[in-house]
Amino acid sequence: MPFEQNGIAFFNRKNMATLFLGFGNKDRQDDGVAWHVLNALSVALGNPATGEIAEDFTQVSDPALVFQLQLMPEQSEFLAAYDRICFIDAHTGAFPENIRCQPVVQHFQRSPLTHHLSPESLLSITNTIYKKSPESILLSIRGYHFGFTQALSDQTQRLVPQAVNILLDWLNQKTSA
Repeated sequence: MPFEQNGIAFFNRKNMATLFLGFGNKDRQDDGVAWHVLNALSVALGNPATGEIAEDFTQVSDPALVFQLQLMPEQSEFLAAYDRICFIDAHTGAFPENIRCQPVVQHFQRSPLTHHLSPESLLSITNTIYKKSPESILLSIRGYHFGFTQALSDQTQRLVPQAVNILLDWLNQKTSA
C-alpha cells in the first residue's frame, strides 16, 4: 500500500510502483497524444471516463498516470519514488513505426534547446541525485498534424487503442513477473 511523504508517493518494496508519464502540448493536436492515451488507459484500468488526468505528482496510486507539458529536472524527485516508468510522447515520423516502444537507459544528453530534456537525461538526473534507476520505457506515437486544437488527427486517433494495448501488456507482463 502506498504512503506519502513530503508530497512524494512511496510504495512497499514488495510492490512494483509504476508511473505512466505522458508529456506534450494537448492544445497542439497530435502533440498531445499522450494525454489521450492516458485517458484511454485510465478507462481500460477501470476508472471512470472523466477526461481528467493528473498534471502534478500528488497522486498516491499504483499505477500513477500523470501528464506534463514537458520533462523538467525538478521531476527527478518524483521519479525516484517509482520502480518503473513509462514515458509517453508523440513523434513526428522520425521512426518507421507508427508506435515505437523502446527501453530508456539513463544517459545525460546536452541539448541546444533550454526547454528540452530527454527521458534519458531525466533518468540520469534521478540517479545522480537520488541513486534510483527505475526500469523505464518510452512509447512514441506518430503525430501527423500539430494545429491549435485538442482533437487528434484521424490518423493519430486510430493509434490510441493500439498504444493502450501495448501499455496494458507491459503493465501486466511486469506485474506478474
